[in-house]
Amino acid sequence: MVHDAHGAARADDSGPTGLRLAPGEPSPAPGRDDDLPRDRTQAILEAAKQVAALLKQKEHGFALAGSVAAYAHGVSGRLQHDVDFCVLPEDADAVAATLREGGLTVHHAPEDWLLKASCLGQSVDIIFELSDHPVTPELLARARELPVDSVRMPVLSPTDMLVSLLKAFSEHHCDFGAVLPVARSLREKVDWQEVRRTCGDQPMPAAFLFLLERLDVIEPEPEQRAEPSKEQP
Repeated sequence: MVHDAHGAARADDSGPTGLRLAPGEPSPAPGRDDDLPRDRTQAILEAAKQVAALLKQKEHGFALAGSVAAYAHGVSGRLQHDVDFCVLPEDADAVAATLREGGLTVHHAPEDWLLKASCLGQSVDIIFELSDHPVTPELLARARELPVDSVRMPVLSPTDMLVSLLKAFSEHHCDFGAVLPVARSLREKVDWQEVRRTCGDQPMPAAFLFLLERLDVIEPEPEQRAEPSKEQP
């Protein structure tokens, strides 16, 4: 069993046994292995699998969210941040108890819409409110069962994931560059009419949707498509 993130990253890299240093070769410095770069993507995936296994064992309703959900849907790139899971607000205490029983450290964050946990050295957010809206049974019901590094678990639908990312935009946090690769990769899996209906009237999401149109990532709405100009006689 893997007990730490370093073990997860190096589980298959132990190499052949019984080898000795050639004469005259210096011995490795103590702690050399600890100085090797950590495979952060694999460590995050291991944490996601461990937490999902605990939640599935107790039959909690949940859905994987955030960057790991995008990864599960096929968005390429290395994972650099935490693991996000959505749960119902009324299940938050029971989920926290399940994680503690599984040996994880869980504590309340200053924000009142999530819990913080630590698994295999990685940060795990247990979210029960997405972009100022409580997680609902309907949201979890729309999640798709997908393999995450060989472990199947419910993952937020591409449409719900994009809605949550766009609704998080504000005057103080508006990183289009981080969301653009996700929108590009998932454009054929997203119900863009639903995205527009849900958050397209808000300034920042509307600006991002306009950017996607100008970059030919998505089609503009039919009524907004400019007709060819007619020359005046």
